Amino acid sequence: MEPDSIPDSLLDDWPAPDRPPRPERAPGNGPTLNWLFLDLNSYFASVEQQDRPELRGRPVGVVPMLADTTCCIAASYEAKAFGVRTGTIVADAKRLCPGILLVEGRHELYVDYHHRIVEAVESCLPVTAVCSIDEMACRLMGRERPLLAAMELARKVKRTIRERVGDMLRSSVGLATNRYLGKVASDMEKPDGLVALPLDILPEALPRLTLRDLPGIGARTEKRLNERGIHSMQDLLALDCEQAGQLWGSVWGERLWHWLRGEDFEMSETDHLKSISHSHVLAPEMRTPEKAWAVAHKLLHKAAMRLRSGGLWTGSVGLAVGFAVPRSENQPVSRFGVPSRGWHAELKVTECQDNQILIAALCKLWESKPKGAQYDHPFFVGVQLGGLVPTRLHTLSLFDALDSEQSRARLLAVMDALNSKYGLSTLAPATMLSAYKAAPTRIAFHSIPELF
Repeated sequence: MEPDSIPDSLLDDWPAPDRPPRPERAPGNGPTLNWLFLDLNSYFASVEQQDRPELRGRPVGVVPMLADTTCCIAASYEAKAFGVRTGTIVADAKRLCPGILLVEGRHELYVDYHHRIVEAVESCLPVTAVCSIDEMACRLMGRERPLLAAMELARKVKRTIRERVGDMLRSSVGLATNRYLGKVASDMEKPDGLVALPLDILPEALPRLTLRDLPGIGARTEKRLNERGIHSMQDLLALDCEQAGQLWGSVWGERLWHWLRGEDFEMSETDHLKSISHSHVLAPEMRTPEKAWAVAHKLLHKAAMRLRSGGLWTGSVGLAVGFAVPRSENQPVSRFGVPSRGWHAELKVTECQDNQILIAALCKLWESKPKGAQYDHPFFVGVQLGGLVPTRLHTLSLFDALDSEQSRARLLAVMDALNSKYGLSTLAPATMLSAYKAAPTRIAFHSIPELF
């Protein structure tokens, strides 16, 4: 952090052992900001309302399929007023909001709108990072950094999206000295909010938040923090950097400590996606072992394409299967409202990008899953590629230089290019045929949009 960017009020509140030297200031210097973080509000539902005027002003739930056992992947603010949220089971959504309109997700449409929104934002200032399909971050430079200028620029971005893309596309903008606090600020006022967190108000603003207001702290992490004596933001902010690192057991805790003090720094060049996963809740007609296997194979095909597209190599293949069982008082119910028994396993592989190795691993995992009458009705399948490393960190094997390996790599590159252009199933293994219409493109909120 630049010394002259730290306000006097923050220096007064900064713990003495960590307090940086007080800088000399030019008269009239005001707070400055480094990042503008944009978060589209109820994005999938808003796109549907923009594309279909008859849905405007009405409670809308976007679902992966029209079935009571699935869940809402997005809800309009009209539906949220009744308590419907992302993850709400459809049957519960209908009970909470009898007039809710359920719409099957159209993910290609959401990607198209995403690119139009990025273009609109780029007409105001460059987009530094696309964080997900409904979030992006822009670094502020020069005259954009003073608080008033940044606020006016944020208003311009919001206005430009509405004018160029559509009135229903509302957004919340957070302004801060680092990207993480920009995300925090964007969540503080929804919908259609604009919040700035310059350094001088952090000591007052952050203690008012809850632990769950911080990105990266969900229910399980909050429980773990509570077990270690951290129950509030005041408790978290009282830690020193070393204690924060020990609390998380990783460098992430130390990074969070610096971010919460407004420091802005680039991530390590070794930071990259650590895993790629795809999962699918099977439609009733697909809940047989044979069809579930076809869907698992298709999910692996999609994950492998993303792996190669990102220049990554995987060191493990994971498989998760949920089995529907008869309803009883003691039987746990999945988050999809189905009484279930879950199973998962993982298999280590030599670092690879190759379909042949990945499919062989998936076959072994599938063969190892539980057998018996109680496992004859799979309703959920998930595939994960873990232990990812980028090409620059990939450990070469003796087989990488073989002509057969290089030829197969070239073949996969051609197949990926064709599938990306013409659709996932243009070139695919025959075992995927029964899953052709199953497991369609899904866009997770926390992944960069892909069409495969």
